Amino acid sequence: MRFLFFYLCFAFLLLGCKTEADNSANLAFEANSKTVLANLQGFQNENLDYSVYSKDFSLMETTIGAEKESITLDEMMASDKEMWETFDFKMLTDPPVLLPGVNPDTKKPDGSVRHYSTWEVTLPATDSTEGKTGVIKLYESFDFDADGKILTQQIYGDFTGLMMHLMGNN
Repeated sequence: MRFLFFYLCFAFLLLGCKTEADNSANLAFEANSKTVLANLQGFQNENLDYSVYSKDFSLMETTIGAEKESITLDEMMASDKEMWETFDFKMLTDPPVLLPGVNPDTKKPDGSVRHYSTWEVTLPATDSTEGKTGVIKLYESFDFDADGKILTQQIYGDFTGLMMHLMGNN
């Protein structure tokens, strides 16, 4: 009987010492994923909600020969406006594959969001030119600040090849 009592007390002790798992990165990823999905839809519909961006936002330049390392939110907004005036965008991957990101130093999940998607980009026809369409596969990452706003964004894809194809420089 003593042994049974001892084992029961030991089992309660082990169960009582169990620590709660930290689920904050998963919860942040779920919330941030909704922001990313809305962001992608907004870009496609040419009505991006820029209020989800941090005042300290930077879009990392990933193109060859970029003049600077990143651009500000104001610069991105101007670039988006130019792109929407010139091209039509349609996300072919619906929904895109969302992946949780990790902190580059700790290698632990941090609530950031990555995604793979495929986009159709169209240069509409004009009076003097035919329309042209190209498809680009993208990998994009979004890092968030403590308030859940997009702090850093990076986009990787063959934009040079796409522009050469669309603009007739191939």
